[in-house]
Amino acid sequence: MTTTPHHFDVLIVGSGLAGLSAALHLADTHRVAILTKRALMDGASSWAQGGIAAVLGEGDTFASHVDDTQVAGAGLCDLPATRLVVEQAPRAIAWLQKMGVPFSQEDGHLHLTREGGHSARRIAHVTDATGAAVQQTLIGHVLRHPNISVFEQHTLVDLITGAKLAQAHNNCLGLYALDGTTDEVVTFQAPHTILATGGAGKVYLYTTNPDTATGDGIAAAWRAGCRVQNMEFIQFHPTCLYHPHAKSFLISEAVRGEGGRLLLPDGTRFMPKHDERAELAPRDVVARAIDFEMKKGGLDCVYLDISHQPLSFLQEHFPNIYARCLELGIDISKQAIPVVPAAHYTCGGVLTDLAGRTDVPGLYAIGETAGTGLHGANRLASNSLLECMVFAEATAQDIAAASVATPTALPAWDDSRVTDADEAVVISHNWDELRRFMWDYVGIVRTNKRLERAAHRIALLQDEIQEFYAHFHVTRDLLELRNLVLVADLIVRSAQARHESRGLHFSRDYPNLLPQAVSTVLAPAETHAGV
Repeated sequence: MTTTPHHFDVLIVGSGLAGLSAALHLADTHRVAILTKRALMDGASSWAQGGIAAVLGEGDTFASHVDDTQVAGAGLCDLPATRLVVEQAPRAIAWLQKMGVPFSQEDGHLHLTREGGHSARRIAHVTDATGAAVQQTLIGHVLRHPNISVFEQHTLVDLITGAKLAQAHNNCLGLYALDGTTDEVVTFQAPHTILATGGAGKVYLYTTNPDTATGDGIAAAWRAGCRVQNMEFIQFHPTCLYHPHAKSFLISEAVRGEGGRLLLPDGTRFMPKHDERAELAPRDVVARAIDFEMKKGGLDCVYLDISHQPLSFLQEHFPNIYARCLELGIDISKQAIPVVPAAHYTCGGVLTDLAGRTDVPGLYAIGETAGTGLHGANRLASNSLLECMVFAEATAQDIAAASVATPTALPAWDDSRVTDADEAVVISHNWDELRRFMWDYVGIVRTNKRLERAAHRIALLQDEIQEFYAHFHVTRDLLELRNLVLVADLIVRSAQARHESRGLHFSRDYPNLLPQAVSTVLAPAETHAGV
């Protein structure tokens, strides 16, 4: 059965803060579709605990926020992008307040906390569940807006471009999406498409990311002909709760910001010997220190102790962390929290300009999917939600000012030559293999040999998965695995191209910093476009 294509002014793939913000900025003048592969709340944004960085406190300055971002980014941050985001931050917070986000208050003003790498208190937050509060607020506005249509359980299959239709211009014309309720591939058409699909944390065995973080937008953009940049910089959050029943539960940066100390099992504090900033050092420094201590001592985890703070303080500032740990038998007012590093954030992504535009006309990328240059070699805490909002508005403004081309009739998805898969175990086995060798070979500390081993295994998996994709009906698991293997390849190729240790990329073969900071940019070969 062939369904009629859906026609919109703007397609947005992803329902995190970037996608929702863009939709709300556009919806008064455009018909907008939001496609999300699960439910509206099932992205990484709703998991964000810490908050949103903005210069709002007395004595704080834009210059200081820019400098902190650049220091964390190890000299690789794009200065115009950094200035744009930092200078638009107060406006973004004001917009969220206007939307009704219930930010934490103190004495009638926003309560600002401090996190690692920041030189001042500038993190606006909603206790320790900022992302969930922001998402719930914006989803309410999205569901009430008559110009926004929401398509849940719709997984991006691929983008439709002029090159794939043998046209002279490689504009993005729309996309194919798998409807999870009917198992049918549906065509969506629009002159503007925004990729806001988040990062690719699920390429690793241990991650703080939700199951949706499979690099779908990055992979689709690459196949459409877009460059990517700085994919080697995968941020490992230093403090993920270590417990067999706690899947991907993050212990916020703010716990260290409020005095939490990292300890060995015998109670020894170790961060001061690794960095003069101790627990308030940037995430890459803290993650490597924990990794070093765990490997040196053969430890399963280290411990984060905030028990010196009063119970009332912990319940007020970290209610969700306190409650979740208590459910697992850990009273953080009396006990230290067992923690390990875990893959947390994709600092690189689809190369964009300051309006979110990619190399393909009509195609935009925002949020964690994008490589704007803001994060450089390591993202500063609480700059991610901020980036989502600033670039969502910039992209919306660019789309509003754009002329609209005459639409081209798009072909329906052709699955006439494929059959149902008879061995789905191939997908689950390959998924597990990928995540394990990426953790072992392309993790916090890397070597040339480890990267070579990963590249060899990726090549074998790519051949197997492409054969599977060509002969069988697509499923969400197959699409996600196809995207993850491609993103893994981009991460490894980027890591192999960087012959130094900078920020999140630490190589034992190249332990020194090169004098000049240069971004790693990969471009798809013309033969890749459309694969």
